[in-house]
Amino acid sequence: MTDQLRTDLAASASLIVVKVGTRVLTGPDGLLDDARIEALGRQFDSILTQGRRVVLVSSGAVGAGMGRMGLTKRPQELAHLQAVAAIGQSCLIEAYERVLRAQGRHAAQVLLVADDLKDRARYLNIRNTLRALLDYGAIPIINENDTVSVEELRTSFGDNDRLAALVATLLGAPLLVLLSDVEGLFDRHPSDPAATRLLTVPRIDAAVAALASDRLGGLSKGGMASKIAAAGIVTEAGGHCIIASGRDDHVLERICRGETAGTLFVGRETTMPAWKRWLGWSADARGKVFVDTGAREAVVARGRSLLAAGVPTIEGSFTTGDVGSLATADGGVFARGLVHYSLEELRQIAGIKTEQIATVLGYCPYEEVVHRDNLAVISRDGPINTESRISRDETAPDNAAAIPK
Repeated sequence: MTDQLRTDLAASASLIVVKVGTRVLTGPDGLLDDARIEALGRQFDSILTQGRRVVLVSSGAVGAGMGRMGLTKRPQELAHLQAVAAIGQSCLIEAYERVLRAQGRHAAQVLLVADDLKDRARYLNIRNTLRALLDYGAIPIINENDTVSVEELRTSFGDNDRLAALVATLLGAPLLVLLSDVEGLFDRHPSDPAATRLLTVPRIDAAVAALASDRLGGLSKGGMASKIAAAGIVTEAGGHCIIASGRDDHVLERICRGETAGTLFVGRETTMPAWKRWLGWSADARGKVFVDTGAREAVVARGRSLLAAGVPTIEGSFTTGDVGSLATADGGVFARGLVHYSLEELRQIAGIKTEQIATVLGYCPYEEVVHRDNLAVISRDGPINTESRISRDETAPDNAAAIPK
C-alpha cells in the first residue's frame, strides 16, 4: 500500500539517515544477530544501487560486548560499562564491514561525543568528513563514543535516537528512518491486541507525545518517547521521519518504494537553514532567556526578533555572542539563538523598551536581544490541534481507541 506523500518522499529522498536499535541488532542471548545485519547490508546495497546515499547510526556496542564476554547483566560501574562497549564496538563494525564488503561496499566507523557537535568548527569538520565519505560511496556507521562519553561531564547524547536526529539535521537529510522492535507508533501499547498503528502523523503535539509507551529494563536506552522526540527535531528542521520495524528484512526497500511501512512523521514545508539547525539543536546553550506571551507569539508566529521589552527575567552564565535558550514562564524552551547582550546587561534592560537601552546602559549596540537571523524556533507547542487528522492502518481492528484529545 502506498500514498502520494510517501511516493513523493521516496522519489526525492536522495540521502537517508537510518538508525537501528539494540533490540533489533541483538538476539535474546545478547549476541549480534548476523542474519539481521546481513539483511541490513543487502538493503543498504539496494538503496545505494538506486543512486541514493545512506548514513547509519547504529546502537548495539554494549549488547555486542556483553554477548562476546558472556555477560548476562549490563555492568553498573562506569569503567566496566565503557570497557564492554569498547569490546562490543569492534564486534559491531567488524560485522557491518564483513557484510558490506561482500556487496562491494565500504563501512566507515565514526564515533562521536556530544561536544563534537556543540563546537561550531568541529561540527563543520564532521559534516565535511561525512560528505566526503558519501562521495567515496562509503556508508558512515556512527555511534556514540561510549568509551569516553560520560553523562556526569555532559558529553552524552542520551540515546542514539537523538544522535541520529542531530546527524540528519547536520547533513540536511530529507528522511530519517528509526528502525525499532515495533512497527511504528500505535494508539496504545503495541502488545494490546486492539492497538492500531498510525500511518501518518502530520504534527507532533501533546496528544501524539502522550502515546509514547516505553519499556523499562533490558539493553536499550531509548524507547518510543525518545523516538518521538527525535522525530520532533527532524520535522521541525524540515525533514521527515519514519519509525518502522527493523525486524522486517525488506523495510528500507519498502520505504524507498513509497509503501506505508511504519509511521511517517511529516516535516514542515520549508527546510530550516543549516546555520539555524546547528543553533537549534547542536550548539551549547549557556543560559535561559524567559519571555512573555507576546514576545513568544512574535518570535514563533510572526518570525520577529526578540526585544528586551519581552524579557522579564534571565538565568545562566552567558556572555555576548553565546547561545541562549528562549523559554516561557514555565521553563519550556521553544527557541535558541545568539544573545547580543551579557547576562549582566540583560538583567539591567529586561522589560524595558528598545529606545531606553542607551539611557540604562550608556550605549545601545543592538536593538534586539536575539536577532531573527540568528534564532531557531525548535518547538511550536501550544493548544493541541484537535483538527489534526492522524491516518490509521486500515487493516487494524475497528475497535481501536481514538487519539486522546
